[in-house]
Amino acid sequence: MSSAPARGLVLPVRRALPALVSVGVSSPSCVGLNEKSRLTAAVQRRSIHNSERMAIRSSDRRTNTIAELPTVDPTTQPPSSEPKSAPLSVLPLTMIVRSLLTTVVSSSPVLLLPSLRIMSLLANTHNPILNPDKNPLLRFFLKRTFYAQFCAGENPAEVRATISRLKNIGFSGVILGYAKEVVLSQEQAKAVAAEDQGVETAADITNEIEPWAHGTLETVALAEPGDYVALKFTGAGRLALFQLSQNSEPSPYLSKSIDAICALAKQRGVRLLFDAEQDALQDGIDSWTMTFARKYNTSPETATVYGTYQAYKKKTPAVIARHLAEAQEGGFSLGVKLVRGAYLGSDPRHCFWENQQGTDACYNGIAAAVLTRQWGPMVKGKGEFPSAHMVLATHNVESVRRARAICDAGGAKSGIAFAQLQGMADEVSCELVEAGHAKKASELPVFKYLVWGTTGECMKYLLRRAHENKDAVARTRSGRDAMWAELVRRCKTAVGFAA
Repeated sequence: MSSAPARGLVLPVRRALPALVSVGVSSPSCVGLNEKSRLTAAVQRRSIHNSERMAIRSSDRRTNTIAELPTVDPTTQPPSSEPKSAPLSVLPLTMIVRSLLTTVVSSSPVLLLPSLRIMSLLANTHNPILNPDKNPLLRFFLKRTFYAQFCAGENPAEVRATISRLKNIGFSGVILGYAKEVVLSQEQAKAVAAEDQGVETAADITNEIEPWAHGTLETVALAEPGDYVALKFTGAGRLALFQLSQNSEPSPYLSKSIDAICALAKQRGVRLLFDAEQDALQDGIDSWTMTFARKYNTSPETATVYGTYQAYKKKTPAVIARHLAEAQEGGFSLGVKLVRGAYLGSDPRHCFWENQQGTDACYNGIAAAVLTRQWGPMVKGKGEFPSAHMVLATHNVESVRRARAICDAGGAKSGIAFAQLQGMADEVSCELVEAGHAKKASELPVFKYLVWGTTGECMKYLLRRAHENKDAVARTRSGRDAMWAELVRRCKTAVGFAA
């Protein structure tokens, strides 16, 4: 395999070097910490090496027998108690109104289907008139509606302001992602695999890998210690797509870029979530994720690299069991981000469980196994359960309450963080925030996932969010009703009819 000139291979590391040395970047082209944060960075880094202090850990003791579950099995009996106050009261009025309008559209078949067609056109167009980054009127409308609902900002200043607002509301932090990505149709995925690729060229580096690496390093620098950064390997371009589709190792420059991102994240106390993507690429993504997990997840107390596991796939229990066995044998921690999945429209149907009940059982079974560090019927294994840390990324209130029940019963052995998408499932997120406040401790760490980038770069992300709402109409209607009830409550309070 030929490669670019040697001076090109070290560029991502050189770009990351100021941040790696000083945990701050003075150049205006790369975001860093300000003077005050540099003074406190050492203290923050020291505390974040035990970053799971924000996570629920009732015991550090590893277990491997189902008999040690709590007497009341919370994996089958979620708590029935509902929040007694108004969790959504922590949100500003603008977020309530915008969420209500968004969920009204998402929960209406009459409005949603044409909206999806329009968003699909905007996300995949080559017409400059339909490109928000080139059409100022279109950008103005989208920036203040759908973009504001789901995204962090177009530049570092906007991103920092959004993160500050969310933390002031009561969220533990954010999961921040860089918006640039590539989404393939099944025909395109086959075409990529058939092409004679695999040779890293100067054009690949300059036009695709380097912009992605630089943007991701900026994202790590924007995140604060204790936060997460989500990244998609497909953002690195066509060469990465080919290598992932072939389940081959990343090219030299791309490998150094990923390594520089991991090194900066570990030094800053930021955790990385390597996103799952389409099924044609997932085996390659899993291989790359485990390679860097072995290198950077060396402490049992925390994980820097997390893989993403999609519960709507029938093979996921076997995949996570295999990865746990590798972590057990290799003596490293496994970082688990557990999701239901977001590629129903592009992945082959035979990959999925036959119905929603199958997906739910898979999700809740994996969550219980990892959280309690116990093998079971969903995640099978032998010997001592390895060190694991989990991000429970779900909008399903029952799954959240099942995990909370395990924690309340004293069964949690792994670090856990709850996560929902910004602009969605706020009633679930705010219930967790309220529960954490009621305990007067950060025992229920809650994070909001959002991306940053130009309005045009974020369109594919926004389109996936719209499709997710389409596939979960009942949940979307629940969110709509919750937002409406909160708006009515505030109106009554304003005129003296409610406390």
